[in-house]
Amino acid sequence: MRYDDSPPQPDTAPAPGTDRRRFARRSALAVAAAVIAPTTLAGWVLVQVGTGAGADDARPPRVAVPAAAATGTPAASPTAAGTATASPSTGPGTGAPASGAPAPSPGATSPLAGKTVVVDPGHNTGNFDHSREINQQVDIGTARKECDTTGTTTRAGYKEAEFTLDVSRRLRTILEGRGLKVVFTHEADRAWGPCITERARIGNEANADAVVSVHADGVSEGSRGYHVILPAKVKGGAADTAAIVGPSRALGERIAANFARATGSGPANYLGGGTGLVVRDDLGGLNLSTRPKVFVECGNMRDSKDAALLTSPQWRQKAAQGIADGIVGFLGG
Repeated sequence: MRYDDSPPQPDTAPAPGTDRRRFARRSALAVAAAVIAPTTLAGWVLVQVGTGAGADDARPPRVAVPAAAATGTPAASPTAAGTATASPSTGPGTGAPASGAPAPSPGATSPLAGKTVVVDPGHNTGNFDHSREINQQVDIGTARKECDTTGTTTRAGYKEAEFTLDVSRRLRTILEGRGLKVVFTHEADRAWGPCITERARIGNEANADAVVSVHADGVSEGSRGYHVILPAKVKGGAADTAAIVGPSRALGERIAANFARATGSGPANYLGGGTGLVVRDDLGGLNLSTRPKVFVECGNMRDSKDAALLTSPQWRQKAAQGIADGIVGFLGG
C-alpha cells in the first residue's frame, strides 16, 4: 500500500506544499520510537533493581534481556556491561584466590620440600605370639639386649602396639599433608618385630631428616604425663651418637612443647624433673641411629586417667598433631 493513498487524518494533514510521502514516513518513525522507548526504559530499570545494592545474596542476580534481543539483535554481554558474574574456578572453597590469581603450588617453595621423616610405631601386636623371636639378643653397640618387646597394655587390654600404630598413621597423614615424605618401619604387616637394630637401619638408610618412635609407658597408677627420650652421647661397636645428640635434643624439645600445647597433657610427674625430657643410653633404636631421633612416650597406659586419654580417638588425633607440629618446626616449616 502506498502512503499517499490513505486519506488525511484530522489535525495531522501536512501543510500546503509538503510532500505527503515524506510526511507519512516521518509519522511512521515517530510511532515506532514511541513504542520502543518505554520498553528500553523498562529493561534498564529491571537491570538496576536486579543488581543494585541490598539484593539478597542468597539468590542469583536477575539479568534483564535487552529489548533488542526480541528482534534478533545480539544482546550485549552481561560481563561487558559491568554485571558481576560468578566463575566456577574462583571464590571460597575452590582452592583458587577470589582475585583469579593462580593458587601457589603446594610445597613448591616450602622448606619442607624433599625432606623425609621416618615414623617408627613402637612394638607389634604379633609380638605377644612370638616370644622366642623377639627375645633373641642383638648388639646395640654398647651392650646386647632383646630384639624387641611386647610393649604394655591398659588394664582393659588395649595394647601399646595398637595405640602406637594408630597415632603413627594419623601422624603420617598430617606430615604428608605438609609435603613431607614419610617412611614407616612397619605397619603390623609382619608377624612380629622388626628388631630394634632393623628399626634403626630403616631410618639410616632413608637418610631421614628426622626419626620419631611412638610409644606409651607402662608404670604404676598415679604416674602420669608424657616424656620424650633423647639419645645420650655413646660410642661403642656400631653405636656412635656424637653427631646426632644436638639435633635430636632440638627435635625433642620441639615435640615436647607442641605435644603439651596440642593435648593439654603435662610432662611426666615420675621422671625428667618436670621437663618432659629424658636422656637414655640403653635404647638400641637411639644408639644405632645416625639420624636425629627421639622416642615419644605419650602417657602411661597403666594409669586410669592417662588410659582414658590414650584410648580416645580424639585425643590420639591431638597427640599426632602435637608430634607433627614439633617435627615441622624442627625442619623449618
